[in-house]
Amino acid sequence: MAQTPREIVRRCLTFQHPERMPVQIWRLPWADQHIPDVVAEVDRRWPGDLDGPPSPYRPSPRVHGTPYAEGEYVDEWGCTFLNLQAGVIGEVKAPLVADLDDWERLVQPPYETLPETLAAARDSVNRACAVSDRFIMSGCCPRPWERYQFLRGTENAMMDFMDPDARVQGVLRRIHEFHLKELEFWASTDVDAISFMDDWGSQRQLLLPPRVWREWFKPLYQDYCDLARRHGKFVFMHSDGHLSEIFDDLIEVGVNALNSQLFCMDMADLARRGKGKIAFWGEIDRQHVLPAKDSALGRWAVREVAKHLYDPAGGVFVQFEISPGAHGPTVIAVMEEWDAVQREHGICRPA
Repeated sequence: MAQTPREIVRRCLTFQHPERMPVQIWRLPWADQHIPDVVAEVDRRWPGDLDGPPSPYRPSPRVHGTPYAEGEYVDEWGCTFLNLQAGVIGEVKAPLVADLDDWERLVQPPYETLPETLAAARDSVNRACAVSDRFIMSGCCPRPWERYQFLRGTENAMMDFMDPDARVQGVLRRIHEFHLKELEFWASTDVDAISFMDDWGSQRQLLLPPRVWREWFKPLYQDYCDLARRHGKFVFMHSDGHLSEIFDDLIEVGVNALNSQLFCMDMADLARRGKGKIAFWGEIDRQHVLPAKDSALGRWAVREVAKHLYDPAGGVFVQFEISPGAHGPTVIAVMEEWDAVQREHGICRPA
């Protein structure tokens, strides 16, 4: 009997020989606006195996604007993003908490967005899980480091953690308490996994010294993973940039699947340290490979990932993001090359 998408993902995460690699292709609204035919072809030929439930969140009166439209967007925490290009999200240019002395008044987590009636919200999520054969991810994505940056600005945030005081600790604690509240709800539902994210790497190293990361952020991620484990959930994490310095730590805290920019790092080293311990949840390079006009570069990139990380037992996802600049033929070439890799191991995607 053919494996369901949910079973394929679970087997990939546990290295129990899925019948094929699981697929999840992200796309920004830019992709739908600029290369809709490519998006439609990917959806038709390689339907995704992961999904999410209907959102139980309530609207926040603090939100103004649209995150992917040109202009200003204010999110549910009150952070203002300036967006110069439609189809992507902007950046915070004027941080909400310019003066840390005012943090207690200004840092107000959006508890008003959480479900008003937990039992009803849980039932809604559980019904969606029951009728789907896909692997269902939680509908929230905690990001404590990025949220701190949104509130304080990136430069201020980096300076804060190089000489942290009680105010820094207070802001981070308030962020973390809200995220735990969210995750407690999602872990109580029938979703298959929870997820969280934080972009930690530059092109060559971590944004903060590893000792600072281990002191301040590793315990937060440990809390998320421990909560997931208590409820029998898998844990997915996304983080851009060069993460080699904390790669072993993410395995240690219990991350099952890591979405990272593999081409920023030494893939042979990652394979030595993580193959069979953590699933590589993508990705193919979207900085240089996916925008390339020569689709042969996309095929080479797939072969490079496969050479180091692929195993028919599992541990690798067909995953990347179709973002601004992506070249349609290269996107299709990447997908076709992953099919070719699997055929060489006797694995054929059903027509």
